[in-house]
Amino acid sequence: MTLIKSRILLASAASLLLLGACNSEQNAKPTAAAAAPAVKETAEATVNGFVISKNRVDLIAKQGASAGQPETPESRKTIIDKLAMQTVVAQEAVKKGLDKSPEVNEQIEVIRQSVLANAYVQDFIKNNPVSDDALKAEYERIKATITGSEYKARHILVEKESEAKDIIAKLKKDAGSFEKLAKEKSKDAASKVRGGDLGWFDLNGMVPEFGAAVSSLEKGKFTQEPVKTQYGYHVILLDDSRPIEAPPLEEVKPVLSQQLQQQNLKKQLDDLKAKAKIEIAGAPAPAAPAVPAAPAAPATK
Repeated sequence: MTLIKSRILLASAASLLLLGACNSEQNAKPTAAAAAPAVKETAEATVNGFVISKNRVDLIAKQGASAGQPETPESRKTIIDKLAMQTVVAQEAVKKGLDKSPEVNEQIEVIRQSVLANAYVQDFIKNNPVSDDALKAEYERIKATITGSEYKARHILVEKESEAKDIIAKLKKDAGSFEKLAKEKSKDAASKVRGGDLGWFDLNGMVPEFGAAVSSLEKGKFTQEPVKTQYGYHVILLDDSRPIEAPPLEEVKPVLSQQLQQQNLKKQLDDLKAKAKIEIAGAPAPAAPAVPAAPAAPATK
């Protein structure tokens, strides 16, 4: 079922615009600010009169938490220390007039636009939630594309064809010895400890030769000839097969919702781009339409 769940989750995936500018924003703000903000804020620290606000520290702490770094008193102190050092250096840069540099201002503008674009994306996602009807429709669409069977099989993998033939000869005398032989003979370390059990799988996840052999077997039967693949020679026993079924909607709902959200966002961004007047300097001009050749003059007698 894990394989089928992956198919459901990946079937409708769309590219999401990545706009990770928050860390850059925190680096840029002190550069432009040499004095305390006009709006009074709760201060975590002050550096030469400049307020390092609680909101700013909270923002960075939240980013750390989302990256798997839980907030602690020690981590919060580290954030404040780094911001204080950054502010000291930024104030020195302002004293030297570096904030007037065209290159620095260009970087600040790039960061500003990136932060604004990210804010737009977050606002769009917040105000355009995926409806239950849309989720159900997408689920049913993907579910309808799932066909075929999945299989539960065991195998014994050996290096030489003669070894595989010897194992087949032993199985013909005692078919119930497959699990024992797999533990003794198989060089597939992952499955041999389970008596060669591969669990449930889709044939698409197997090499073609292996998949073809499995699909031709009857339940409870093993291959009468060694199956050669790039890994060696296999003896395969089919335990069971069943139609592929999609996982319940509730199981895939969170990821499916995210994928639909990404699709909606991509469509919105594509629409915005299509409506915008974008002129790229130096882009090749569109080719002029071919001029049809003039018709030949009629022959005169």
